[in-house]
Amino acid sequence: MIFFATSALHMTDIIEEEARLVGATDIRAVSGGVEFSADLATAYRFCLYSRTSTRLMLGLWEDDDIQSADELYEASLALPWEQWLNPSVSFAITHTVKNCPYLRNSKFGAIRVKDAIVDRCREHFDGLRPEVDTEESDITFHLHVDEYHVSWFVDFSGRALHKRGYRDDQTDAVMSEYVASALIYRSEWYKAMVREQRAPVLIDPFCGSGTIAIEAALWAADRAPGLVKARTFAFLFLPIHDQAIYDEVIQEALRREQLGRQRPIAIYGWDRDPKAVAIAKRAAEEAGVDHLIDFRVKEFKEITEDDVPLEEGYIITDPPYGIRLEGNLIDLYRTMSEVWQQYFGGWRITVMSGNPELLEYIDMKPTRTNALSSGGIPCQIAHYRVFTAAERAEMTRRAQEARERRLSEPLSEGAQTVYNRLIKNLATIGAAMEQQGVTNWRIYDRDLGEYNAAIDLYEKRWVVLYEYEAPQSVEAEVAEQHLTELIDATERATMVDRERIFVKRRRIQKGLDQYEKLANSDRFFIINENGARYLVNFTDYLDTGIFLDHRPIRAEIATMTEGKRFLNLFCYTGTATVQAAKGGALSTVSVDASATYLKWAEKNMQLNGFGGMNHFFYQTDVLDFLYQTFDRYDVIFCDPPTFSNGKGRSFFDVGRDHAKLIRKCMDRLDWHGTLIFSTNYRRFNLDRWVEEQYHVTEISERTIGDDFKQWADIHATYLITHRQVIKVAEPKRPKLVRKVKADA
Repeated sequence: MIFFATSALHMTDIIEEEARLVGATDIRAVSGGVEFSADLATAYRFCLYSRTSTRLMLGLWEDDDIQSADELYEASLALPWEQWLNPSVSFAITHTVKNCPYLRNSKFGAIRVKDAIVDRCREHFDGLRPEVDTEESDITFHLHVDEYHVSWFVDFSGRALHKRGYRDDQTDAVMSEYVASALIYRSEWYKAMVREQRAPVLIDPFCGSGTIAIEAALWAADRAPGLVKARTFAFLFLPIHDQAIYDEVIQEALRREQLGRQRPIAIYGWDRDPKAVAIAKRAAEEAGVDHLIDFRVKEFKEITEDDVPLEEGYIITDPPYGIRLEGNLIDLYRTMSEVWQQYFGGWRITVMSGNPELLEYIDMKPTRTNALSSGGIPCQIAHYRVFTAAERAEMTRRAQEARERRLSEPLSEGAQTVYNRLIKNLATIGAAMEQQGVTNWRIYDRDLGEYNAAIDLYEKRWVVLYEYEAPQSVEAEVAEQHLTELIDATERATMVDRERIFVKRRRIQKGLDQYEKLANSDRFFIINENGARYLVNFTDYLDTGIFLDHRPIRAEIATMTEGKRFLNLFCYTGTATVQAAKGGALSTVSVDASATYLKWAEKNMQLNGFGGMNHFFYQTDVLDFLYQTFDRYDVIFCDPPTFSNGKGRSFFDVGRDHAKLIRKCMDRLDWHGTLIFSTNYRRFNLDRWVEEQYHVTEISERTIGDDFKQWADIHATYLITHRQVIKVAEPKRPKLVRKVKADA
């Protein structure tokens, strides 16, 4: 017999393995599931032991050339339905229809098949017919139509094969049993159990209602999930059912379970919510595995060394996540790697998240990843191995020895010159930065003519070295030598490990080059500025996500926006929006044509706890936005690119087009509001029309920090307001009063 096991997304290989383990043959993945050949005993075993399939159907007939609904009826009428039905049996029909040109309404196909079944049965049972019962039918048939190919099935397992029946209550964020089983199958814990024929220690530190722990316990104890609770399989009502064979399969499963009970099993489930833990305990008791799982109320962030049961073990977990990134979730994922590296050295960890971006904040490199779908939400599974204390110590020792060898070597004459300048800057400019509480600043910017680069220091932990394109008169070998000397000097002066010095090459950008992604690490770090936190990326883009020269402008925005409506145009990663929100802005609007940067801006806002209906993000061309919106704003920050010819947008030149841009900004500015206009175009000249039309104050000097003073033209900044027209009332003339003498 040919069977078809339905599969959720990314699970067909697991179901193929399940079919193989129960003795099926001719196994192959097909659209929507797995097809295999099996006898009755094998099909019974599959129903008892499948942990990830949702339904098993027996193939009855197929036809690959049905051209119309009438042909579907005729073909169905010719099939021997009387072998499966009689007037005392109720039936129902389910259906799937794909790419079928003659079935505009998929339900209509099921109706035609139902008519054919009824008409066929009337012919064979003297006018009597079976009843249709869509709720609790004795037998369910399934119609599958793919273009002109039609297959007829009978439901063998019954619906919801994956539901074990042990859960009568659940938490708000519940994981389905088959998803938990798929997650376990992907884990290193399952591989070790199969390889070593034992059940290693397992912890789920965010257990919720306990699904992962319970499914793992069932697996470790070799207990057939289909026997967890008494259930009625659909095959019990089929005429091909053989009770004797089924009884033998049941006895076989019970013997396996008896042997499985002899395994030493240690599974732990932790959660901070007492209600969730209580639900998990009840479910484990219903599943008959409560003696195998130690459920406890435990806050993950408060785990200590005493909570770790062994030196090595496994973690499988599905931590909390949100579709929107929130600051507390980011902190949680950052804490995970800290706790694991502190207390779980040598452990292997499997984490699933419905928001894969959160996994970026686990400061560990996954050994591999998988995809999964849970409740229609695409999820990512990341697998990690935590280095032991001894392994970390050995790696640290080797790195330190290599570093010491490198630092002990004398610098070249050129590198020594750069080193001396960096030390001077760190002492002078660095003192000013420290006094101002600045932790991200420029320590070098083409100070020495032949070393044409800029160097930024972030949090005293990371360095970004921008190498500017050398003129054609400089040979390539010389330029490469200068870069090497810059790196050597930077490492020696800042004491930042070479692995944390990121080199980027700046060149004249043409066309879409300015938007080109350099790498795909998707690894972000968090830096601090003026009481806010920002995400930066040192590898994937030419810029890191924050313009350091705009630091004073952002600080000024924070002082201007309390109770104000703030608009950030060409918002980039939203760093100015964060400062506006921090300063107490009534509302913020961020506009950028780049979906990548706009999403980055949302993350920055969420990282600082700013979300909700008062903060809006629009992916669109800035001029289009200004022409289409009717809203007014109290503070507008506009920092356009020097040149832009992005896809779908007309060419923009700030020197040529800034007057038009400023005019549209002023149209949207409240009469008493302020436009902050900034540009990094070094040859910028403000259009005279702007100065004639509005009140303009240049504030460039006070918006350039001490680390950029030698480049006083790094940017130009203006405060632009509407000219206030004051009307002076003319003085009133005194009224002439004519006196009239009264008659004598």
